Amino acid sequence: MDPIIEKIRNELSSLGYQLERPPIIIGGMAMEYYGMRKSGADIDLVICDADYQNLAKGHPNNRKDIYGDLGVIIPPFEIWRSIALMDYDFFNKNAIDFRDIKMISLECLLFSRVCAMEVQKYHDDLILIKEHYYKHFRNQEFLCEAETHIPSYEKNGGIVLAGNY
Repeated sequence: MDPIIEKIRNELSSLGYQLERPPIIIGGMAMEYYGMRKSGADIDLVICDADYQNLAKGHPNNRKDIYGDLGVIIPPFEIWRSIALMDYDFFNKNAIDFRDIKMISLECLLFSRVCAMEVQKYHDDLILIKEHYYKHFRNQEFLCEAETHIPSYEKNGGIVLAGNY
């Protein structure tokens, strides 16, 4: 089993609350899961509204509101009802299912970073995500072909018309 999933599973067992729906891992732990960078100390999750309401009642002094995104801070967790007011159902689409925990999809991780790109940390994450996409999804045959034309691209601002290299 993936060590990140196991770590979060172990931490969740100490939460003292049985979530109705599997939490979705977001943030730095997702960045680490996808191999882009190490995570920080906190664990960011998105949960359904029913789970948020129950946790908020149980921890009224630990609630956090960032422009309408409501969360509960229960160390080491930051547990969110929404990110950019996108809810559990949005982040659940294409999430990787580990039965009791889900991992945010790469596309939704990208979206979550775009929403906060004004913050340098998240802007830096966008660059890491771009590099991840380039490394894992670029057509290597096309890349090799393009590399043969680098001098022409540099001379012409990246654009070659009518095949005149």
